[in-house]
Amino acid sequence: MTDNVFSSNNIHWHHEHITPDTQLAVQVEQIIFEGDTPYQSVKIQDTTCFGRTLVLDNKTQSAEIDEFIYHEALVHPSMITHKKPVDIFIAGGGEGATARETLAHETVKKVVMVDIDREVVELCKKFLPNHHMGSFSDPRLELHHVDAFKFLEDSNQTFDIAIIDIPDPLEGGPAYLLYTEEYYKLLKKHLNDDGIIVVQAGPTGPTFYQQCFSVVSKTIGKIFPEVFVYEALVPSFGTTWGFVTGSINNNPSSLSSTEVDSRIAERISNELKYYDGITHLGMSHLPKYLREAIIRETRTISKRNPLFVS
Repeated sequence: MTDNVFSSNNIHWHHEHITPDTQLAVQVEQIIFEGDTPYQSVKIQDTTCFGRTLVLDNKTQSAEIDEFIYHEALVHPSMITHKKPVDIFIAGGGEGATARETLAHETVKKVVMVDIDREVVELCKKFLPNHHMGSFSDPRLELHHVDAFKFLEDSNQTFDIAIIDIPDPLEGGPAYLLYTEEYYKLLKKHLNDDGIIVVQAGPTGPTFYQQCFSVVSKTIGKIFPEVFVYEALVPSFGTTWGFVTGSINNNPSSLSSTEVDSRIAERISNELKYYDGITHLGMSHLPKYLREAIIRETRTISKRNPLFVS
């Protein structure tokens, strides 16, 4: 029995903290894999309500039953906003589902995916086929297992879209420096003129948003003149989840519902299950407490003042 799987009347439960005083419990049918890589702990497990899930450092990264919500919300608003996204950068995204959604766009010619943890990616290739749907075999995908900060420092490539699909900024974890203004400045240098970055920015529920969302929004706003914030409810995460885009002159809020649907029909051949024009508009209508939190936020994230969540 693992530290975070508890048994009650022969029923096994996975428990994880959303905040230090809030837990999410999910019934576990079977643990498929559990172990440690040089960068993080890994668990792949079958659950009764969410199907097969990937858990890193005891934080659920995605679940089979609702991962389409998270990945479509992460990828498509910025991709659809851009007039012709051709070259794409992904930091993280080890399940292959972010690449899957990106490669669904017929305009895309190259996706450079950089995930430092080779072992996690190999485990996802083997055990999460319903997440990646064969995206790792697409000839347009170029996969690197290096630090995403160093990769860009050493690269002269430029991109139309940069998608930052990384774990939460845990102290001692592999991703916290990718939430800093230094990294966002580096991304900005690697964007083409109409380029857009999008970042998963953590939970947005009333007791959760101060962990990450408001300060990530404020930090990206320090680097990019155009910022777009939005959220989606991801049940397996136990809360709504936030996303932030940054750009020089492209903002997803400029698109109408009709224009979103038209671009989806022109560019994407497979059927989306979550994202369309109505969803695009709905995701951006943040509740008052979140809008006010971003206005009030004074913190920004840097190498000298990194952000860590529990």
